[in-house]
Amino acid sequence: MVPPLTLEYAGRSMTSPPALPSASAPGARGELLASARLFVEVARLALRRQLAYRAAAFAGLVTNLFFGLLRSSVLLALLAGQDSAYGLGARDLVTYTALTQGLIVYLSLFGWWDLMQNVYRGDVATDLMRPMSFYGFWLAQDAGRALAGLLMRGLPLVLAYALFFPIVTPTSPTGWAAFLVSLLLAGLLSFAYRFLVNLAAFWSPDARGIGRFAFTIVGLLSGFLMPLAFLPGWLREAAGFTPFPHMVGTVVDVWLGKLQGAALARALCEQAAWTVALVLLGRWLLGRARRRLEIGGG
Repeated sequence: MVPPLTLEYAGRSMTSPPALPSASAPGARGELLASARLFVEVARLALRRQLAYRAAAFAGLVTNLFFGLLRSSVLLALLAGQDSAYGLGARDLVTYTALTQGLIVYLSLFGWWDLMQNVYRGDVATDLMRPMSFYGFWLAQDAGRALAGLLMRGLPLVLAYALFFPIVTPTSPTGWAAFLVSLLLAGLLSFAYRFLVNLAAFWSPDARGIGRFAFTIVGLLSGFLMPLAFLPGWLREAAGFTPFPHMVGTVVDVWLGKLQGAALARALCEQAAWTVALVLLGRWLLGRARRRLEIGGG
């Protein structure tokens, strides 16, 4: 279990940091700058906490690489001597495996229970009293965790694949820029969805079952377990009406160069739209959860 985040100010450790000064800017602008600095500080401390577990990260990297090679072998076997399957060649499939394995920690694809455990321990009351928004606090923590996952697991894994296999990479600055934007949006979208799932803890004494189902759906419809092109047509079309393909599938397609021009712009806009929608839904549901907590005497 990950220990609770502790912030340090002026050499002292405290669960809830003091309010930051509003800088020299007056009114709302000063408050915005102070909130931004606090967000960065929480994210930085979350990153530093994750970087402390280097041995665990290395073990996870080796495990991801091993299972990634197994997945690559299975996908290549599906080609059965053909040059490509559903528009994906051998290099595309190997690259797909490298990217999806590298995104596991960044997107917490196998589950994320931190907020749920926080509610069941009763620590949520402390979080609600912090000098920043509850949603922003958890987003900042997740941003630090996700960045650590990219640095210690995602990037090294893709580089390891590149050393041994001829993988596909973006071929232009525009392609790299589009990939980075898509990667950022995927991280925000994933957090927004995971936050929503964890809010079930406010209504259920044991919401893990809900979470397991929710994260299983992500694995299937996001394009992680297999490329979306491999899904039956009806299921692929149904997935297109959900945010899940934009968590993994869009990122992979942008990297592989499968999306260009208008199609690329549309995919990024859809990613952004789903992200905004889930964030707004999460904040609204959080308001309902807080009122429920107050009514219940929490």
